[in-house]
Amino acid sequence: MFAIEINKEKYEYDIQALVKSFYPEEEVAVLLPQSRPDKRQKLEDKVRIRLNVSEEGAKLTVCGHAYHWTGQETEKFRGSFKRFLYESLKQETGKDLPWGNLIGIRPTKIAYSLLEKGKSRQEIIDYYRREHYTSLEKAQLAADIARRERDLLAGIHYRGGYSLYLGIPFCPTTCLYCSFTSYPIGGYRSTVKAYVDSVIKEMQYVARRYWDKILDCVYIGGGTPTTLEPEELDRLLSNLEEYFDLGTVQEFTVEAGRADSITEEKLEVLLRHGITRISINPQTMKQKTLDLIGRKASVEQVEEAYALARRMGFDNINMDLILGLPEESEQDVQHTIDRVVELSPDSLTVHSLAVKRASGLNRWIREKGVSMLRNTDETMKIAQEGADRLGMVPYYLYRQKNISGNFENVGYAREGRLGLYNILIMEEKQTIVALGAGSITKLVLPNGRIERCENVKDVSLYIKKIDEMIERKSRMLDAQNCDSR
Repeated sequence: MFAIEINKEKYEYDIQALVKSFYPEEEVAVLLPQSRPDKRQKLEDKVRIRLNVSEEGAKLTVCGHAYHWTGQETEKFRGSFKRFLYESLKQETGKDLPWGNLIGIRPTKIAYSLLEKGKSRQEIIDYYRREHYTSLEKAQLAADIARRERDLLAGIHYRGGYSLYLGIPFCPTTCLYCSFTSYPIGGYRSTVKAYVDSVIKEMQYVARRYWDKILDCVYIGGGTPTTLEPEELDRLLSNLEEYFDLGTVQEFTVEAGRADSITEEKLEVLLRHGITRISINPQTMKQKTLDLIGRKASVEQVEEAYALARRMGFDNINMDLILGLPEESEQDVQHTIDRVVELSPDSLTVHSLAVKRASGLNRWIREKGVSMLRNTDETMKIAQEGADRLGMVPYYLYRQKNISGNFENVGYAREGRLGLYNILIMEEKQTIVALGAGSITKLVLPNGRIERCENVKDVSLYIKKIDEMIERKSRMLDAQNCDSR
């Protein structure tokens, strides 16, 4: 662990995130002039980087090495400052990051915006390279994905439409790397009925409020929605059909992510209710890793669940993989990709492991060391080549804080199987109304501003305060109507 001392409260998030990108194995803290005395006392002897920012520029000191930059504080100051910081850290560490000085989770939004302004592919690539120091490969990837996103979203109703997310926060077990709102179903069986009741109540309110809007996509995620028993799954979907006009829905996804939650009865329920896309997620095809991360579905169960879904008629199946899992090598990733190619899913989401503070993996790293996690250009290339073998193209991309190898998460799919909802959640072009514990509604206003409304994460509290959750949504939508007038 080390600290960064900054002389003024300015761009501290950018600074910490970029420094962390260069020193991924370290925990990085920030000291500001207003930091509490106890924090200052704790971190003073751990300061390795000092940054003094003034109206005339900045001075960066890294382990005694000084770097200077002169620049006036205008509206373009932040971009120039980030380039200075990146160049200094690059010189200090000898590292060149694939995404350059970009630290946000949606790097393709830049390309999408430039595309809407009429910029060519080459102009977009040049912009990424010049302004953000991204590698040529990443700049090309962002430009190509933005074009596919724009083409696919051409049929989406931005102003008169919306999409719907339903969160089912239960899983068979909690995986080592997970920090999502998710609870082991074994301890919540007696709560499931009340939880579904609450989601249905929230559903009724949204249906009344959005009766005049076009519903484009429905996504049921979690957690693992298929931890619900067939009758509860059927009840949830039946109410959804009763309260919403699903005739306009272009994509209806249910995450059946954990193979140990999938049964023929549950898949029959999904088919009966017209689900068009499901996700069966192995994460890795190495059994030892699955055991280590606490993912109880075996490799054999994944293959059996996938085969069952195909036999029953599902023709749009996604698989999620994670690169950089504990103790996995390039050979392990190649083994996983080879087995996935044999199965031949319709889309593939390749995640670079992100170490979340609230996850069990964070504690595991403190014991074992970050060197036990390995994600490299080679592993990313292996996954990309696997997608190529499956005839897939990259169609959406996002990044996470503390992501392994400073890489990205990429969604690949065959033409005709590109996931609409995945693009909508990344590009934030359309309102997504979210139901369930821990979900976040994102209201996209006509001026492009985004308003957020969060539901509480705790299941019992969500059930208890469902009326309050509905009232929160109501206040947000009332404020939107006032803004529109």
